[in-house]
Amino acid sequence: VSIGVHIYDVDVFSLQFANEDGVVEYATAFGLLFCSMTFVTHAGSLRRRGLTLAAICTAVYALLFFMGAGEEVSWGQRIFGWESGEFFMENNKQYETNLHNLVVGEWHLAKTVFGSGLTAVILLYLVALPLLYPRVGLIQRLADKFAIPVPGLRHTVLAILASLVIAAMDQSRKWEVYECIFSLLMLSIIVLPQNRDQTR
Repeated sequence: VSIGVHIYDVDVFSLQFANEDGVVEYATAFGLLFCSMTFVTHAGSLRRRGLTLAAICTAVYALLFFMGAGEEVSWGQRIFGWESGEFFMENNKQYETNLHNLVVGEWHLAKTVFGSGLTAVILLYLVALPLLYPRVGLIQRLADKFAIPVPGLRHTVLAILASLVIAAMDQSRKWEVYECIFSLLMLSIIVLPQNRDQTR
């Protein structure tokens, strides 16, 4: 869909499809929210099975994805039209109530936390873990112990293809689409990981 819209009209892509409060942004938020809800159900299932550590870890994953969904839409600020507090007006790059756009002096949270370090972690998770999990006993035991949903090779292939497509697009708003793809890909992984029996 993204490629089709981009080919059809780059202005429609940037000003309507992938803009702030556009279909892509809300799809990303809903994808992250569904990931959170799925983790909640899995945490309950693991708790009933007596796997306390796995249940706690899964509950933490649910919280992180819930926060991601809230951050994506600035916790509903633009939906409900409420004003940012003084702190966010002074320290947020977009004057919104969210953490990922905080700028304090020269320190930009998005670049510090969500920059190259997070990119490396995501690549290890999507590319390295699916290959190592069935081959390295220690990694398999740790992933299962902490109920980490392990991507399948199909997820790895999709992630690589999506990365190549996004890299080929000459469009500043393409990263919004990349975030959306990631949220939907994560939902697919959580629902059907390699270690399905260990994560629910």
